[in-house]
Amino acid sequence: MPTDATARTPALHRLWPWVAAVGPASWRADALAGLLGALLVLPQGIAFAALAGLPPAMGLAAAALPCAVAALAGSSRHVLSGPTNATSLALGAMLVPLAAGDASLLLPLALALTLLVGLMQTGLAVARLGTLANFISPSVMLGFTTGAAALIAWYAAAGLMGAEGRASPLQAWQQGTAASALVVGGCTLVVAAAGRRWWRQGPYLLVALLVGTAVGWWLTLHPLAGAAPLRVGSPPSALPQWRWPWEDADRLLALGSPLLQAALALAIVALGQSMAIAKTLAARTGDALDANRECLGQGLGNLAAACSGGMVVCGSLNRSLPNLEAGARTPLAGVCAAGFLVALVALGGPVLAWIPLAGVSALLVVVAWSLFDQPSWHRIWRDDRREFAIALATTVATLTVQLEMAVLAGVMLSLVVYLHRSARPALRTMGFDRQGAGRPFVVLGDVGEPAAAPAGALPECPQLKLLRMEGSVWFGAVAHVADRLRGLRDQAAASPEGQRHLLVMAKSMNTIDLAAAELWEAERVRRGELGGALYFHRPRPQVQALWQRTGFLQRLGADHVFPDKRRAIATIVPQLDDAVCSRCERRVFEECAWRPGAPIDPGI
Repeated sequence: MPTDATARTPALHRLWPWVAAVGPASWRADALAGLLGALLVLPQGIAFAALAGLPPAMGLAAAALPCAVAALAGSSRHVLSGPTNATSLALGAMLVPLAAGDASLLLPLALALTLLVGLMQTGLAVARLGTLANFISPSVMLGFTTGAAALIAWYAAAGLMGAEGRASPLQAWQQGTAASALVVGGCTLVVAAAGRRWWRQGPYLLVALLVGTAVGWWLTLHPLAGAAPLRVGSPPSALPQWRWPWEDADRLLALGSPLLQAALALAIVALGQSMAIAKTLAARTGDALDANRECLGQGLGNLAAACSGGMVVCGSLNRSLPNLEAGARTPLAGVCAAGFLVALVALGGPVLAWIPLAGVSALLVVVAWSLFDQPSWHRIWRDDRREFAIALATTVATLTVQLEMAVLAGVMLSLVVYLHRSARPALRTMGFDRQGAGRPFVVLGDVGEPAAAPAGALPECPQLKLLRMEGSVWFGAVAHVADRLRGLRDQAAASPEGQRHLLVMAKSMNTIDLAAAELWEAERVRRGELGGALYFHRPRPQVQALWQRTGFLQRLGADHVFPDKRRAIATIVPQLDDAVCSRCERRVFEECAWRPGAPIDPGI
């Protein structure tokens, strides 16, 4: 008889599919990756809080409990959440005008905005609208990751030169390069690059950071000329600072809609960046990504941040990629990272103070290099230049505007390209390439394109046009399809033996709308005016349903819709003009053997 624990196991695995992979080996890998994540976020959490004009403790609190909650509640096995440069900059930019010079409002405002962001993201997940992230195409992701890699490498290069904060390499050069920082960063970079080359499965990033820390300590005993390398220093506590975000509710509610608008913008910024990172990692690992589940994880992570004294969080590219590179196997790496962060700050302050910022920058350079996917760029250039243009435009946008705006621009460009493609469904001329029973139809060419019939193709019937419709016909595609149909009618009207009858093979015409229904009604009328008729082969049930509602099927006639091609041709050919058939020498159909003018032994 199964125990209660056994009965709960399937539900547990449905909730957390990765639980089945948990074991001693995965715990060891996740613990090592979590330790690296904690070490990386120490300087970042402090710096990002300062970037938003908030106390350092808020940055560290945002990297602790929210990281664990988002990892367990989300879908990705490798995304680590916490404060990021994009959300910190956006939060800081919104706090100043909302506070209106009242410094005492900055902290309550930051917590309130974080709470609202969490509620909005959780609401999207509950409404199952997280799938909107699926509109981020692989080309957008390629451009985003390439641009983000360039940005990471650009600012990390300044850190290698001894710069502090978000300085560029040019600014670092003007301020003066620190020789000791170059030595520390160079040693860390060499070890990390060698580990990536020959020890991919090991914690080479952590080893490289330890080597950099040891070199930095040695340089304090044997100093070089110039300033000593910058270090993390003694950080404040990372323990959650439990408080209710609405302690200053009266003053916050007085802000009204500006507060909600700021929260909505932050929610879009944070969710867009998180989804982009999650999709990037899923593409690299082959994992399935549940967009709604990931949206829920980010929402709950922000709710946890609001209640534990943290700031707005989202997926961090600077931590998620090292987490993957360090060998993390399950979301427990995020839990380990949160636990290690709290323990390290509480117990290892003096030791952590020795971590050199140049060493952290060197690790980020290695991570940035791993993001450059040259094979994908070559493949997309070879296969589809339009997708290449989307990826390139997204890369440029990532380098020139904020990351979330770059992703949005890439998505919009992808939608424009998709709409352009779907607005030009293919209309293909069909025919045969040989005589005999059981022969398949072949494509003779695209309507409206230069003739390029395959070698050995038989000529078309002079009276019946066989047309295969490929793709949905909607209001955006009506003009394209109408133009092609008009061209066919003009050709039919230009000759006394024109193809006045049209059989549309509609199996691949997936959907239509009212504008398309009016298009086919107009085509039916025009064909009748030419002395021919319009026929359809195997239209989709959803297409027939719309035609039935609009009355088109009744006007067309049930005898003009056929379930198979053989029955369609057997019905249409006897209705062709006998005078034209008597002079025809093509005889492309089997039924032509019984038409006027047929030879006694047609050989069909």
